[in-house]
Amino acid sequence: MAAEGTRPLVGVRVLELAGLAPAPFAGLVLADYGADVVRVDRQGTSFNVDTLTRGKRSLAVSLKSPEGISLLRTLLGPPLNRSDWRAEVLIDPFRPGVLERLGLDPKDLLARNPRLIVARLTGFRRVGPYAKMAGHDINYLALSGVLPMLGRKGDKPYFPANLLADFAGGGMMAVLGILAALIERTKSGKGQIIEIDMVTGTRYSSIFPLTMARPSLGLPMWSEPRGENVLDGGAPWYDVYECKDGQYMSLGPIENHFYAEFLDIFIKNTPASIVPSPRPNASTQLDRSTWPSLVSFFTSGFRTRTRDEWSRIFLPTDACCVPVLNRHEVDSEGRGPGEPDRKLGAEEAEDGGGLPMPTPRLSRTPAKAGDAEEAFLEPGRDTVEILKAAGLGAKVDELLKAGAVGAGESRSKL
Repeated sequence: MAAEGTRPLVGVRVLELAGLAPAPFAGLVLADYGADVVRVDRQGTSFNVDTLTRGKRSLAVSLKSPEGISLLRTLLGPPLNRSDWRAEVLIDPFRPGVLERLGLDPKDLLARNPRLIVARLTGFRRVGPYAKMAGHDINYLALSGVLPMLGRKGDKPYFPANLLADFAGGGMMAVLGILAALIERTKSGKGQIIEIDMVTGTRYSSIFPLTMARPSLGLPMWSEPRGENVLDGGAPWYDVYECKDGQYMSLGPIENHFYAEFLDIFIKNTPASIVPSPRPNASTQLDRSTWPSLVSFFTSGFRTRTRDEWSRIFLPTDACCVPVLNRHEVDSEGRGPGEPDRKLGAEEAEDGGGLPMPTPRLSRTPAKAGDAEEAFLEPGRDTVEILKAAGLGAKVDELLKAGAVGAGESRSKL
């Protein structure tokens, strides 16, 4: 039985083949929750731009070397001794067919080690006309059917950086699949292959708007073209407004009783000279003919005070109106100015604010962000240490001389 306070994934061993964004994010989440995550870097490289590395170790392997591929097969196979380090999860970030060409076909790996879990993460679907094409978040989002729903009225579709496909539809879906497979394995004793692609992952993450927008449902929330709906910037009471100091407030009182509270407070704190006559009333919240005038009123009203002044006015209320904080104002636990226990030093704030800590928070076995000696993980930093833990200490020199593995400078003499 695990000790109280032990992170929930302690004992789970993961090989993460080096990639960018979604796969490293999946590995980072697993590491935060206690998994032993080893990133497999390419031998011969001295730097990797990946910054999602906390709590991970690095093993540098030549994927062009028969000895290197043999080593990976060993680390993905059953252990000779129970104490030998072996992976039970493999994260594959490559395009379709790459693992097979390397001699690491997941079906063969599972035949040799039936408990292995292989998470295969691709951008496009594994089959179809786009399968072997290069792409990035914006391309996967484009094929999902979601991108045309995002953006302002009369403007082109607008993508939310690379958050939706790479992270929500990619990395987090990989984590979900891995955890589901680990749970199922406790019943069957068997691993399996998990297929994640960021097109369908994006669609799954976006099931709410995709469902709400179906004409057959007859719902008003997402029944109009882009930028004219309740949650996409069409409604004046679900938007962001500029304040007197150039900062912003977010407004979102969807429910009518919250909207009524917002109107009451906002009108009382806005100069009478700019309040429309007749005064806005909560009973007409869904009357689209009133929306253009409300946009003008809210825009003018918010500009009469600074963000912090509006924040103090709305803080103790149910008006669903809070400040838009800049990243350098938020600490690692997501606490902004005025929140208790906020921990954000001047140097950290100047560098962009706190780095996000793990969430969700478990009461008995909470996650903990792993140590990160530097922002970047040196390729091969832990090669020697990992090989010794795998029972391959006697082969370290041989593998190094053959160029099958590489060892970083910092720990090459362990």
